Amino acid sequence: MRLGLQVPNFTWPTEEGALGDTFALIAERAERAGLYSLWVMDHFFQIPVVGPAEHEMLEGWSALAFAAGRTNRIRLGTLVTGVTYRHPGLLVKTATTLDVLSHGRSYFGIGAAWYEEEHRGLGVPFPPLAERFERLEETLQIALQMWAGDERPFRGKHYQLERPLNSPRPVQQPHPPILIGGGGERKTLRLVARYADACNLFAYGGREQLLHKLEVLREHCETIGRPYEQIEKTTLSSLRLSRDGRNGTLSPAAAVDFFGGLAELGIDQAIFSLPNVHELEPFELLATEIVPQVEKIAVAGR
Repeated sequence: MRLGLQVPNFTWPTEEGALGDTFALIAERAERAGLYSLWVMDHFFQIPVVGPAEHEMLEGWSALAFAAGRTNRIRLGTLVTGVTYRHPGLLVKTATTLDVLSHGRSYFGIGAAWYEEEHRGLGVPFPPLAERFERLEETLQIALQMWAGDERPFRGKHYQLERPLNSPRPVQQPHPPILIGGGGERKTLRLVARYADACNLFAYGGREQLLHKLEVLREHCETIGRPYEQIEKTTLSSLRLSRDGRNGTLSPAAAVDFFGGLAELGIDQAIFSLPNVHELEPFELLATEIVPQVEKIAVAGR
């Protein structure tokens, strides 16, 4: 099983001028700890469940490019880019650039978008949900066409590209893995089955909900004749680690048990955020007591 770190919060008890230094240190520590991947949200304002909109929020793809320059091995992705934020052709160019400059370490995380306040605040159009899903599917089609080197015009309902040229090509072939975030059973998981290499589901809902979502994804795969096993299953959670499990935190042994429970459900990669990510202790615990054990855990169905 693999572990990934998401950094959703850039408001730390350090001087604001040290934000870049702190984020660089987090990326470097995550890599040294043996984590498989590093993720940032793709938002322009901080989201309500993390903090007020006024809190610091780095633009996601720029932050990942910065992290790529400070690391060598760890994989990098947005969890996830809202389809409304950027024109599809420019988004594919951005994602390809990260893949090329990181020597093939990028994920293409994408979803239908939901945070209306940041759209209104920055003047970004926020169409109704049904249209956002239409745009998401067209964006996935455009990405696959551009990564395949197909320069024929794209004529969609929402997007028209006269020449979807994408040079240079990504390092990862046939393309960076596409990860679709969200657990919507009728639309999102159907798009995962048809277009994606990975899905991301919330782990907060518990074991039964995760099992149900995975079963729905399996049914969508069966409907189109795609092997369910081809899709990487990832989850998102938040953990506070400490050496002794004090004050409601997780000890290393409890964390390994938590990740083992996800592996029993068939989860390939457990992505988590750390409220104390700016501290050294959680990375020391990950490096010495958690990652080496979790890497030995077999994923059900693999």
